[in-house]
Amino acid sequence: MESTPPRRPAKAALIAAGLLALLPGSVTGCSSPAPASSLPLTRVQDIALPGAASRLDYQALDEAGKRLYIAHLGDGTVHAVDLAKGTVAGTVPGTPSVHGVTLAPDRHLLLAAVSGTNQVAIIDTSTLTVTARVPAGNTPDGIAYDPVHGKAYVSNEHDHAETVIDLATNTAKAPIEIGGEAGNSVYDPASGTVMVNVQDRNELVTIDPATDTVTGRIPVPDCASNHGLYLDGANKLAFIACEGNAKLLVLDLDTKQVTARFDTGEGPDVLAFDTGLHRLYLASESGVVSVFDEQNRTLVPKASGKLAHNAHTVAVDQGTHRVYFPLENIDGHPVLRIMEPRP
Repeated sequence: MESTPPRRPAKAALIAAGLLALLPGSVTGCSSPAPASSLPLTRVQDIALPGAASRLDYQALDEAGKRLYIAHLGDGTVHAVDLAKGTVAGTVPGTPSVHGVTLAPDRHLLLAAVSGTNQVAIIDTSTLTVTARVPAGNTPDGIAYDPVHGKAYVSNEHDHAETVIDLATNTAKAPIEIGGEAGNSVYDPASGTVMVNVQDRNELVTIDPATDTVTGRIPVPDCASNHGLYLDGANKLAFIACEGNAKLLVLDLDTKQVTARFDTGEGPDVLAFDTGLHRLYLASESGVVSVFDEQNRTLVPKASGKLAHNAHTVAVDQGTHRVYFPLENIDGHPVLRIMEPRP
């Protein structure tokens, strides 16, 4: 298995130097987090995953097909989990240091950001085979899919440009200069735009997929490394995870103002939103999961607790409300933990 470079060199250097506690809002050095039992979640099942007890990353959920795709970054593979059977349906090899995975369901494709080769792998979901590899920028990470224009937008975390892929031809178009390192990219069907965290400039940029140009920049103040992103397009809100100083922000996309800030576990990363329950889940590198309820266009903290070491990725099934946490090391093996919400 190949070695994987640190995902956030700047943060890793701060931790190594013992300086992360100096960042505003950091929880380093604070009292121990609450236990997992404090979370409004009940464990349903652990599904054993293939491979080593190594880093797992983003997920993509096919609710209609009852499949969950998980990036096994440490193994350089992508797992397809059959949620109806509770088993692994198959594994896609040849994706070294895979980060982001995103579905293009109308095309029966899974897109995987393969940072080990600076490519995006195009995977046929019916055969679980790689049908094309498209060059990306430096360290492709998150991926947004625009079904209207049939294009994918790839966050190149250590680059200053967003890769654009035409899925009709599986070719890269001219990259979009965003002026800094890209955090997550998200497509908003409500506005028909793609929004990208520029994590070293404290900005959220808007891209028009019709022209592939940056059409707006919103400052995100007091947010060290705005990486994680979820868009509530119906309410015109953005939820932004500040990875470097352990904060979650609520950004009003109408007024372009931050309306709320909350403390989180160290290294907040992936966000998932249950639209039926109006509940936001935030998973962090420290293993702390924070749960918020959305009320009156803002968030209300509900609970926080340490689920497991490195429980930094989360997904939600909108139909069943089940919550999925890939955990890299439970008794020496990786597992997918499935949980159900409690009131």
